[in-house]
Order: sequence, then C-alpha cells, then structure tokens
Amino acid sequence: MASLRAHRVASARFFGIAASLRRWSSSGRDLYDVVISGGGLVGTAMACALGYDPHFSNMRILLLEAGHRKVIDRLPEGYSNRVSAITPGSTTLLNRFGAWDHICRMRLKPFRRMQVWDGCSDAMITFDREELEDMGYIIENDVIMAALTRQLEALPKQVEVFYRCRAVGYTWPRPYHIAEANPWVQIELVDGRSIQTKLLIGADGQNSIVRATACIQNIQWSYDQVAVVATLHLSEATENNVAWQRFLPSGPIALLPLSDTCSSLVWSTSSGHAAELLSMDNERFVDTVNSAFWSNDSHSEFIDSAGSLFQSAVSLLMPSGYSARQLPPSVAKVDPKSRAMFPLGMGHATEYIRHRVALIGDAAHRVHPLAGQGVNMGFGDVANLSHHLSQAAFIGKDLGSVRHLLAYETDRQRHNLMLMAAIDFLKRLYSTKEAPFVLLRTLGLQATNLFSPVKEQIMMFASN
Repeated sequence: MASLRAHRVASARFFGIAASLRRWSSSGRDLYDVVISGGGLVGTAMACALGYDPHFSNMRILLLEAGHRKVIDRLPEGYSNRVSAITPGSTTLLNRFGAWDHICRMRLKPFRRMQVWDGCSDAMITFDREELEDMGYIIENDVIMAALTRQLEALPKQVEVFYRCRAVGYTWPRPYHIAEANPWVQIELVDGRSIQTKLLIGADGQNSIVRATACIQNIQWSYDQVAVVATLHLSEATENNVAWQRFLPSGPIALLPLSDTCSSLVWSTSSGHAAELLSMDNERFVDTVNSAFWSNDSHSEFIDSAGSLFQSAVSLLMPSGYSARQLPPSVAKVDPKSRAMFPLGMGHATEYIRHRVALIGDAAHRVHPLAGQGVNMGFGDVANLSHHLSQAAFIGKDLGSVRHLLAYETDRQRHNLMLMAAIDFLKRLYSTKEAPFVLLRTLGLQATNLFSPVKEQIMMFASN
C-alpha cells in the first residue's frame, strides 16, 4: 500500500509539472526553444548552426540583433580595416552550414606561412604546413557577416531574426520546478514586447548584459593598450601569403595579407602612441610602420651575440629544423580614412552556463589580438555548444538543462583557459626590454623554432 501511495503521489507530481509546462508552452506564440541575444559574427553563426541542424527542424529559434541587417550586394573596391585570421577549425564550422561557399565567392586571402620575430633581438619562429597548405585565411569581418546573413535568410521559418531590437530585461526561472511558476526565461524587448525561451544564449559581447543580469562573475583587466588598424598598400606586388608579426617593446605589430598588393595592419601599442599614429599625415605614418618592421634600434649587441652562438650550437644538433628568415614587404601607402583604434584587454567569465543560460564568444572570454584567436575561440564555442544541443534535441532532453550544458562548459573552459593563459604570458613576456627577459625569450624562441614537433603541436592547438 505504501509503495502504491508513493507511486500515485509521484504520478500526480509528474502530470502536474507536465500540465504546467503545457500551459506555459501554449500561452502564446512568444515561446521560443532558443533565443540568441547578439547578432554579431558568433551569434549569427550560432543561429546558422542550429538552424541547419536536422534535430532542430521543428523548433523555434530567435536571433536578436541591435543593429541593421548586414549584407553586401556588391563588394567595395577598398578593403575594410577590420579583419579576422580564420583557422581551419573555423572554416570547418562555416562550411558545415554553407557560409564558407559564400565567403569563397566574395573574397579572402589564404596565408601559408607565419613569421614571428623579436624587436629586441634576431630571434624568430616560423610556422608553415607541409606542401605549402593553407594555414588560415585573412577575411574581412564584413564579408564573414554577409555570408552568415545570406545563409541565415535561406533557412526555413524555424529561425527568426529581430533586427534593430535588443533585450532590456530578463527574468530568470528557478533551477527547480514550482507549480504555477513560469519555467522559462522571460525577456523584455526594447519595443515593449515580451517573449520567453527554454534556452537563452548570450552572444552580446564583452559588456554582456546576459552575463551581468545572470550574476555571472567576469574576471577582467585592461592592458592599457589599444590596437591601431589600417589598410596598407605594398610597394610592389608579391605572392603575399605570409602573416608577419613582430614583438616590439610597446606591443606586437602584425601585417596580414589581403591581396597581392594590400595588407591589413594591427598594431598594439599605448594609448598615447596610438593617438600619435592616428594624427600623423599619411607619409609619416607609412614611414613609421616600415621602421617598426625593419628597424634594429632596440637590439643589444650582447643579446644578438648570445642568440647567434646558441642558434649555431643547436643547428649542429638539429640542422633540419632551421627555417630561413624572410624579409617583410615594404609599405608604400595607407588607405585614406582606414586608420582606427580600439581598446584591448583580457576577460573571462567564471561560468559559461547557468540554468537555461549559456555564454559564447566575447560574452564568455576576451583575449589580446596578438594570436588572432578571438573570433576563432567564439566559433569554437558555437561548434561545441551546437553539438551538445543537437544531442539533447535528438534524445528529447530539455535544452536548458544544466546537465548537458555543463558538458559544453567543461569542454570549452579546458581549451580556452589554456589558450588565454598562453596569450597573456606572451604579451607580458614581450612587453619588457630588460636584458635577462630578452635573453630568456630569445633562446626560447630560437629553440622552439628549431624543434619541429613543438611547432606542430602549437599549430595543431591554435588551428582548432
């Protein structure tokens, strides 16, 4: 009798919860299975990944984007000054839902080699793949965004997009069910509408409102640096398939190929120096950029001699590991009005998920651009989260349950924290001109450059 009574109580509780869920689910057309807050590169890629997943074919997905619809009917002749270095791992994601084909039909520039060297010594490291395979692609952010938008608009009706619309308030459900309580996330929109969702994905950037209102702590600090970007024209046409980066005491400077005649500049430096770079006339700015890549004013004779002796000694032991140094191209002019700057910093959310909430992209992590990993980390979040959500949808599990969201958080934090720590370490190591540190990094960089297995592991980790 006791077991029968317990069974009846459990059954009544189950059917009561089910009835409550049905009541809230049928309360109107304002219930979505997934709402993605933030329609940038990462948020729109998330909408595409779910929209093209067959396990989401009968679900409702909503993307909230505060800005306008972003498409390119005709490519401008000039290049945008905001570009991304897209890794093979990210191209796999973009290819999964067809956006990569659109990008290839617009424009991109593959690079097959990277050369990184010290501004205070002759130490350098090069990365390339066997048989000159593409290491990655330099693509304008506008091109990626336009490709994602076109692919999103080709989806059936299960994916909606609200442009020029953003959330102004959230009401969170309890992590456990209470009769008569709303089990979903309530979202108040700026236009006065109210919607609800089983899972809210925060893709709303480094100043994420989703993260803040969910009371997820964000550990962050400023580097007291800004990145100066510009579009540059080379002195002469070249194959231009090398990504160049030099670590200066003031910060790293990178030259990324856009075409055989153009490259994109990303120069991380102090706010004062950045303001000076933006105020220079075009001719002086070009001279300053060339000097930053070619000048040896910060070199020390002692460091150069020690580095040369070390490289000669190690080369005798591993002669096949040596890579010849290439000289970077010379810059002839800068595109008018292409110069701009944006602040740099590091940030990481202590949690990526809560009950019915997940963070992706800059809402979860922010890194220095010296390794070109920012958007790739975000696309990695998309690939991983969409994989776990697809599995949950396939077996009929609640999309907002912490149980499978934790698998996403575990996977991505293991990868992201290691990468962020490495990037932060490099930034700090190369921000000093103190001789002991310069000698240490000189010998370390040369040893790494001569030891191919280590370089291959670095490339494999960074390309995922």
